[in-house]
Amino acid sequence: MAETAKSEEDAGVSLKDQGNEFFKAGNFLKAAAVYTQAIKKDSSNPTLYSNRSAAFLHLVKLNKALADAEMTITLNPQWEKGYFRKGCVLEAMERYDDAIAAFQAALQHNPQSTEVSRKIKRLTQLAKEKKRVQEVENIRSNIDMKKYLGPMKSELSDKLGNEELGQSVFDFIVQIMEAAIKGWHETGKLDAKVNFLLDKEKTLADKYAPVVNIDKAFESPHTHSSCFSFLRQYAEESFAWAACLVVSKSSISYPQVWKGQGSRKWKHGQIDGFFVQFESPVLRKLWFVASSTEKGRLVCRDPEVLDVTAHEVVPRIFRESLNNP
Repeated sequence: MAETAKSEEDAGVSLKDQGNEFFKAGNFLKAAAVYTQAIKKDSSNPTLYSNRSAAFLHLVKLNKALADAEMTITLNPQWEKGYFRKGCVLEAMERYDDAIAAFQAALQHNPQSTEVSRKIKRLTQLAKEKKRVQEVENIRSNIDMKKYLGPMKSELSDKLGNEELGQSVFDFIVQIMEAAIKGWHETGKLDAKVNFLLDKEKTLADKYAPVVNIDKAFESPHTHSSCFSFLRQYAEESFAWAACLVVSKSSISYPQVWKGQGSRKWKHGQIDGFFVQFESPVLRKLWFVASSTEKGRLVCRDPEVLDVTAHEVVPRIFRESLNNP
């Protein structure tokens, strides 16, 4: 019996050496197969599982590689190599925080390992970058203007004297703002347009559309004046309740609304972004939505309220309501 056990152990060692030769030659599939044969003969040998884990990692069979790394640790919890293997697999899975924990365990068992220390330092930076990328994607996908514009809802209802209409106008602004931000995130540009909230009962749907393109409005003082006159007439004849203008900052060649305003002049420098100007008979608002690039992705910042009298993109579209204080 002793001779049989010894011969099986010798066969296992021999197979391990064969597996190592295949591994060194870059034949990871053959190496994994030979290590498997060795494990069948000596299933309690942590080195075999460690070696097969490395082979599986090269073959990008990550779940199998992780399972072998875990078995290595189970068979010899004091051996740094099992934790190192586990860390390498988790790194490949981009589970950086878990990988760091595994490498820290390896370092506890071999504090002199500069390789493990370097990996921990590198992965700590990668984990930070990955976290920021996730944060950027969350900012880009979780757009909630209702929360940001919330205080405006009661202001609209009070000025309009109608809670239901105030809600409709508020929802209209939120919809336009969110659509503009999503569009900017996708392309980094917006077509200049004015969105109208039309009266469903009075507006002639076949004559008045809810969106008017104004891409030529900022080419000259003449086109700007003509556009404004058209928009005012359109708002009146279509029985619109409100309007929301959206235009990218780069599209505005005239008027350069942030110039010549003294202490109220433009304070955002060369930052890219777009304007949203809300118009109604009782309330006017203007926002600038600044944009930046993070991790290769466009990200809109929170809209910033501007002084509409100083920076209006177009003059007042609706005739001012007598009820407006």
